[in-house]
Amino acid sequence: MIEPEKLWQLNGGQRRRKLALTFGALERDIAGIAEPGNEYAFKNMPRAEYTKKLVELLLKDPELPQEAQKELKELLSAPVFDERRACNCARNHLLAIIGTFPAEWDLVIAPHNQTAPDEFASESRAEKRDFFPGLYVYAEDIRSPFNLGSIFRTAEAFGAEKLFISPFCTPPEHPRAVRSAMGCDKLLPWERKPLDEVIAELPNDVAVFSLETGGTDISEFKFPKKGLVIIGSEELGISPDALSKATYGCVTIPMKGMKASLNVGVAFGVLMQCWVASLR
Repeated sequence: MIEPEKLWQLNGGQRRRKLALTFGALERDIAGIAEPGNEYAFKNMPRAEYTKKLVELLLKDPELPQEAQKELKELLSAPVFDERRACNCARNHLLAIIGTFPAEWDLVIAPHNQTAPDEFASESRAEKRDFFPGLYVYAEDIRSPFNLGSIFRTAEAFGAEKLFISPFCTPPEHPRAVRSAMGCDKLLPWERKPLDEVIAELPNDVAVFSLETGGTDISEFKFPKKGLVIIGSEELGISPDALSKATYGCVTIPMKGMKASLNVGVAFGVLMQCWVASLR
């Protein structure tokens, strides 16, 4: 982080970019997920005061729209200063001026049910999760890091026991996958393994089904109490070989629009909500 006075000495474009990065780092610090080396460290100034000074600096930008000025001024004058909201609003207004809009993996979302950092990083953390035993997911050849991260996040949120990924899936360690997973790649047990090996090692009472077009309407599909759902890439869908192994059946999300197309992460979220609802 940089002192407000030094920020003002930078030229317009450079100052805006540095200020946007500083707001992002501040927001992560406020959320308790500061990146190593970017923690707030100015001992002579409370963090809230520092945040206010940066917002006041942004208010001097001649390209800041009036509506944005109004919002930031209201945040500064509020009886209780909302540091995080001020950082978020300021950062996004800055990105709009710069012409760079945030993607999903740029969002700053603190993990829920936070624990001590050492416990959060522990491999045993996944064993303490509340999940549905026997609820497994197999992601086949997901090439988009963003989509894979989204699948991690959704699977963890809905209580999957474990996520398996195919040998040709994009690496979960990819920076965009890590960002969109929002820490769920550290919470949800996962393993890269061919589908044949996964199925061979599953208990006999775990049904294998797929999420693909041409199957049973999701409103009529009888979800298993324990199962492995196979999801495929947006480009090609599930491979014929993998479909042949989904012996319990295929579930389809009916669509009415002209495009009749859903992002794989969105489709997976719809399926997980329906599956978990049936278990409850």
